[in-house]
Amino acid sequence: MTWRSWLVWSAIGAVLALLYLPLVPPLFFSLLPETAAEPAPTLRWYVEMWRNPLLTGAVVTSLEAAVTVALTTPLLALVAAISIRELKLPRLILGLMLLPLLVPGISMGIATAFFFKQIGIAPSLGTIVIVQILWALPFALLVVLTAMSTYDPVLTEAAHMSGAGRWRAFRDIELPLIWPGVSGAATFSFILSFNETVRTALVQGPLNTVQTYIWSTYKQIGLSPTLYALMTLLILLTVGLSSIAVAIRRV
Repeated sequence: MTWRSWLVWSAIGAVLALLYLPLVPPLFFSLLPETAAEPAPTLRWYVEMWRNPLLTGAVVTSLEAAVTVALTTPLLALVAAISIRELKLPRLILGLMLLPLLVPGISMGIATAFFFKQIGIAPSLGTIVIVQILWALPFALLVVLTAMSTYDPVLTEAAHMSGAGRWRAFRDIELPLIWPGVSGAATFSFILSFNETVRTALVQGPLNTVQTYIWSTYKQIGLSPTLYALMTLLILLTVGLSSIAVAIRRV
């Protein structure tokens, strides 16, 4: 191995360590016993956390919101991607769709909460879903656009020559071929929704999601073994769903 190769691999290793080493302590501390007299490691905290009704309620809220976002966002992203391809001023449409990525989360959350208040919409699961869709939509759009970029429009022209209308050609030819991208957008939308904190905290009202529960608990009482256990489960869930999304894209 040359010194250049060694330097490149060292840089890659340093970046990977910087990214993933901070994920190790939650797993370690979540397995620690309550006292030194107990055998280690223990899964007690993974069982204990489900006895907290606030946490179980937050999990239900997060799942309801994430599933709704995962079902809705890819459809909106697909419509936006088709608009970029079919309508005039595609760069303008793309820029407007990606704009939420550039707006600070707290600014977006406060502005949205103020807008809801002005038009008389009370904080609810619906307001949580709306802000999370606004956050996930740009990412879903990029995934769908990437999938559509691999599609050969000659196939659509062939379908038209065979007598298929625009909708049928899209439904029977294009959609099945870009479906891995659409399903990948749904998976990433679920992950982004489940892990979103700042925007959600400003419009959730009396509800809690898992992430806002973690944040409020940390601010009030600090870290605990049950919190470490919850963080570990969320890390594993995110890694697992991301792996599934990548696997779907490769199929």
